[in-house]
Amino acid sequence: MADKVLTANRLTDGIAVWLDAAGQWNENLQNAFVARHAEAVSALEETGKKAFADNLVVDVNVIEIKERDGQLWPLRLRERIRAGGPTIPYAKDHGFADPAFVAA
Repeated sequence: MADKVLTANRLTDGIAVWLDAAGQWNENLQNAFVARHAEAVSALEETGKKAFADNLVVDVNVIEIKERDGQLWPLRLRERIRAGGPTIPYAKDHGFADPAFVAA
């Protein structure tokens, strides 16, 4: 089983967030809690459902990641873009994605 993290978009501003070990939504993928077994993945799914029901986040997903060079890397391109930042001008204070991070 691949390692997994819980991601969503914050309801108030749409910014991509990841659930950290303290149960808080964090804007940095590197701070995400990594689920390494089925029970932890189930707990993430339940936490995501509750956060969605409480109108904290939308588009809640458990995604596969791998550790590479000491960093968490989403396996899917869509998630690498979400984690790295926009690829076009987007919102003030949110820079562009690092091309090395987005590359497969």
